[in-house]
Amino acid sequence: MNQDLIQRAKTVKLAVFDVDGVLTDGRLYFLEDGSEFKTFNTLDGHGIKMLMASGVTTAIISGRKTPVVERRAKNLGIAHLYQGREDKLVVLDSLLAELGLSYDQVAYLGDDLPDLPVIRRVALGMAVANAAPFVREHAHGVTQARGGEGAAREFCELIMQAQGTLDAANANYL
Repeated sequence: MNQDLIQRAKTVKLAVFDVDGVLTDGRLYFLEDGSEFKTFNTLDGHGIKMLMASGVTTAIISGRKTPVVERRAKNLGIAHLYQGREDKLVVLDSLLAELGLSYDQVAYLGDDLPDLPVIRRVALGMAVANAAPFVREHAHGVTQARGGEGAAREFCELIMQAQGTLDAANANYL
Protein backbone atom coordinates (compact mmCIF):
# COMPACT_ATOMS: atom_id res chain seq x y z
CA MET A 1 0.00 0.00 0.00
CA ASN A 2 1.34 3.42 -0.97
CA GLN A 3 2.43 5.14 2.27
CA ASP A 4 1.88 8.63 0.84
CA LEU A 5 -1.77 7.77 0.13
CA ILE A 6 -2.17 6.26 3.61
CA GLN A 7 -0.80 9.46 5.20
CA ARG A 8 -3.10 11.62 3.09
CA ALA A 9 -6.13 9.48 3.98
CA LYS A 10 -5.61 9.68 7.75
CA THR A 11 -7.16 13.15 8.04
CA VAL A 12 -10.18 12.52 5.78
CA LYS A 13 -13.57 13.41 7.24
CA LEU A 14 -15.39 13.89 3.90
CA ALA A 15 -15.18 11.59 0.86
CA VAL A 16 -16.59 12.98 -2.39
CA PHE A 17 -17.42 10.98 -5.51
CA ASP A 18 -18.08 11.87 -9.12
CA VAL A 19 -20.71 9.63 -10.77
CA ASP A 20 -20.23 8.93 -14.48
CA GLY A 21 -17.00 7.00 -14.92
CA VAL A 22 -16.50 6.61 -11.14
CA LEU A 23 -19.63 5.12 -9.59
CA THR A 24 -20.61 3.88 -13.07
CA ASP A 25 -18.56 2.59 -15.99
CA GLY A 26 -19.07 5.91 -17.74
CA ARG A 27 -21.47 4.68 -20.38
CA LEU A 28 -24.78 6.50 -20.82
CA TYR A 29 -27.82 4.43 -21.74
CA PHE A 30 -30.73 6.26 -23.40
CA LEU A 31 -34.08 4.59 -24.03
CA GLU A 32 -36.33 5.45 -26.94
CA ASP A 33 -38.62 7.49 -24.68
CA GLY A 34 -35.67 9.75 -23.80
CA SER A 35 -35.14 8.36 -20.33
CA GLU A 36 -31.76 7.07 -19.30
CA PHE A 37 -30.38 4.51 -16.93
CA LYS A 38 -27.04 3.76 -15.32
CA THR A 39 -25.58 0.67 -13.73
CA PHE A 40 -23.91 0.82 -10.31
CA ASN A 41 -21.63 -1.71 -8.63
CA THR A 42 -22.95 -3.20 -5.38
CA LEU A 43 -19.40 -3.61 -4.04
CA ASP A 44 -18.89 0.14 -4.40
CA GLY A 45 -22.20 0.80 -2.66
CA HIS A 46 -21.34 -1.37 0.29
CA GLY A 47 -17.91 0.24 0.55
CA ILE A 48 -19.55 3.67 0.74
CA LYS A 49 -21.92 2.43 3.46
CA MET A 50 -18.98 0.98 5.42
CA LEU A 51 -17.08 4.27 5.08
CA MET A 52 -20.05 6.24 6.38
CA ALA A 53 -20.47 3.80 9.28
CA SER A 54 -16.83 4.45 10.17
CA GLY A 55 -17.63 8.14 10.66
CA VAL A 56 -16.64 9.65 7.30
CA THR A 57 -19.23 11.89 5.65
CA THR A 58 -19.87 11.30 1.95
CA ALA A 59 -21.01 13.45 -0.94
CA ILE A 60 -21.63 13.21 -4.67
CA ILE A 61 -20.86 16.04 -7.09
CA SER A 62 -21.87 15.28 -10.68
CA GLY A 63 -21.86 17.31 -13.86
CA ARG A 64 -24.98 15.52 -15.10
CA LYS A 65 -28.41 15.49 -13.49
CA THR A 66 -30.58 12.37 -13.51
CA PRO A 67 -33.24 10.95 -11.19
CA VAL A 68 -31.42 7.60 -11.01
CA VAL A 69 -28.45 9.24 -9.25
CA GLU A 70 -30.80 10.82 -6.74
CA ARG A 71 -32.31 7.40 -6.11
CA ARG A 72 -28.88 5.80 -5.71
CA ALA A 73 -27.70 8.47 -3.28
CA LYS A 74 -30.86 8.08 -1.22
CA ASN A 75 -30.48 4.29 -1.25
CA LEU A 76 -26.92 4.58 0.08
CA GLY A 77 -27.78 7.28 2.62
CA ILE A 78 -25.64 9.97 0.98
CA ALA A 79 -27.16 13.23 2.21
CA HIS A 80 -24.97 15.62 0.22
CA LEU A 81 -25.90 15.32 -3.46
CA TYR A 82 -25.10 17.96 -6.07
CA GLN A 83 -26.05 17.30 -9.70
CA GLY A 84 -25.77 19.33 -12.87
CA ARG A 85 -22.68 21.10 -11.53
CA GLU A 86 -19.54 21.42 -13.62
CA ASP A 87 -18.10 23.93 -11.11
CA LYS A 88 -17.18 21.23 -8.61
CA LEU A 89 -14.68 23.32 -6.66
CA VAL A 90 -17.33 25.99 -6.04
CA VAL A 91 -19.76 23.31 -4.84
CA LEU A 92 -17.11 21.83 -2.56
CA ASP A 93 -16.30 25.26 -1.11
CA SER A 94 -19.94 25.66 -0.14
CA LEU A 95 -20.15 22.17 1.34
CA LEU A 96 -16.98 22.66 3.37
CA ALA A 97 -18.36 25.90 4.81
CA GLU A 98 -21.61 24.11 5.71
CA LEU A 99 -19.78 21.21 7.38
CA GLY A 100 -17.04 23.30 9.00
CA LEU A 101 -14.29 21.32 7.27
CA SER A 102 -11.16 22.22 5.28
CA TYR A 103 -9.62 20.84 2.10
CA ASP A 104 -7.10 18.98 4.29
CA GLN A 105 -9.99 16.78 5.46
CA VAL A 106 -11.31 15.82 2.01
CA ALA A 107 -10.77 12.87 -0.31
CA TYR A 108 -12.11 12.96 -3.88
CA LEU A 109 -12.45 10.27 -6.54
CA GLY A 110 -12.86 11.38 -10.15
CA ASP A 111 -12.12 10.45 -13.73
CA ASP A 112 -12.18 13.43 -16.08
CA LEU A 113 -11.05 17.03 -16.52
CA PRO A 114 -13.96 18.66 -14.58
CA ASP A 115 -12.76 16.67 -11.54
CA LEU A 116 -9.15 17.82 -11.78
CA PRO A 117 -9.40 21.15 -9.88
CA VAL A 118 -10.83 19.28 -6.88
CA ILE A 119 -8.40 16.36 -7.18
CA ARG A 120 -5.48 18.80 -7.07
CA ARG A 121 -6.86 20.82 -4.13
CA VAL A 122 -7.90 18.18 -1.57
CA ALA A 123 -5.77 16.12 0.83
CA LEU A 124 -6.37 12.91 -1.12
CA GLY A 125 -7.30 13.36 -4.78
CA MET A 126 -7.53 10.09 -6.68
CA ALA A 127 -8.46 8.96 -10.16
CA VAL A 128 -9.98 5.67 -11.27
CA ALA A 129 -7.86 3.31 -13.38
CA ASN A 130 -9.67 4.24 -16.61
CA ALA A 131 -9.61 8.00 -15.98
CA ALA A 132 -8.37 10.37 -18.64
CA PRO A 133 -4.55 10.11 -18.81
CA PHE A 134 -4.04 13.78 -17.90
CA VAL A 135 -6.19 13.32 -14.78
CA ARG A 136 -4.31 10.17 -13.73
CA GLU A 137 -1.04 12.04 -14.20
CA HIS A 138 -2.09 14.82 -11.78
CA ALA A 139 -3.88 12.74 -9.13
CA HIS A 140 -2.21 11.72 -5.87
CA GLY A 141 -3.03 8.13 -6.70
CA VAL A 142 -4.89 5.89 -9.13
CA THR A 143 -7.11 2.97 -8.18
CA GLN A 144 -6.36 -0.46 -9.58
CA ALA A 145 -10.04 -0.95 -10.39
CA ARG A 146 -11.88 0.84 -13.18
CA GLY A 147 -14.79 3.19 -12.56
CA GLY A 148 -18.01 1.27 -11.92
CA GLU A 149 -15.99 -1.89 -11.30
CA GLY A 150 -14.91 -1.55 -7.68
CA ALA A 151 -12.85 1.66 -7.76
CA ALA A 152 -15.06 3.38 -5.18
CA ARG A 153 -14.80 0.36 -2.87
CA GLU A 154 -11.00 0.42 -3.19
CA PHE A 155 -11.00 4.16 -2.41
CA CYS A 156 -13.24 3.67 0.65
CA GLU A 157 -11.15 0.79 1.97
CA LEU A 158 -7.95 2.83 1.54
CA ILE A 159 -9.40 5.58 3.74
CA MET A 160 -10.66 3.08 6.31
CA GLN A 161 -7.34 1.24 6.39
CA ALA A 162 -5.48 4.52 6.93
CA GLN A 163 -7.82 5.44 9.77
CA GLY A 164 -7.68 2.01 11.39
CA THR A 165 -11.37 1.19 10.91
CA LEU A 166 -11.28 -1.39 8.08
CA ASP A 167 -10.48 -4.47 10.16
CA ALA A 168 -13.30 -3.76 12.61
CA ALA A 169 -15.75 -3.13 9.76
CA ASN A 170 -14.81 -6.42 8.12
CA ALA A 171 -14.95 -8.27 11.46
CA ASN A 172 -18.65 -7.38 11.73
CA TYR A 173 -19.27 -10.02 9.05
CA LEU A 174 -17.36 -12.89 10.71
